[in-house]
Order: sequence, then structure tokens, then C-alpha cells
Amino acid sequence: MKPPICCICYNRLEDMDKGGLIYFKETKADKKWKKKMEEEGMVGHPPYAEWFCEEHYQEAYKLKEKSKSDALKILKEIMP
Repeated sequence: MKPPICCICYNRLEDMDKGGLIYFKETKADKKWKKKMEEEGMVGHPPYAEWFCEEHYQEAYKLKEKSKSDALKILKEIMP
């Protein structure tokens, strides 16, 4: 897994109650990755999940039904 660092501002999450990991809508490539990991008995940070600090978590959560790339594009346009 990736360390808990916000993908928007790069601040480390010190308190998991004030931020967290968001799983976005899986793309075809994400589903292929997931299947390969399961078949090979491997683990890792899902390509469709990202960490967000307290400041960015709520807006990111609103976009969880979008793909990660679409959500990050929107967030980077609207967030400081």
C-alpha cells in the first residue's frame, strides 16, 4: 500500500479520522489489475484508490463514483 499522503497537497495524514483512502470507480484496466492480483495471490495499493487529507477528503468523496483520473482532474481544478 502507498503511505497515507494526500495526493493533492502531499501532506502526510497523521490522524486517519480526519482524512482517508477513497476507492473510485474501477476502469477496465483497474478490473484487469485486480483480477491479475487475485489470480497470482498478490497484494498492493489499488490503482483506483488514493489518500486524501482532511482538507481534501470531503470533495474527493463526492466524486467517488467517477474514475480516479476524472476525479483527480476535477479536484485539481477546484481545490487550492
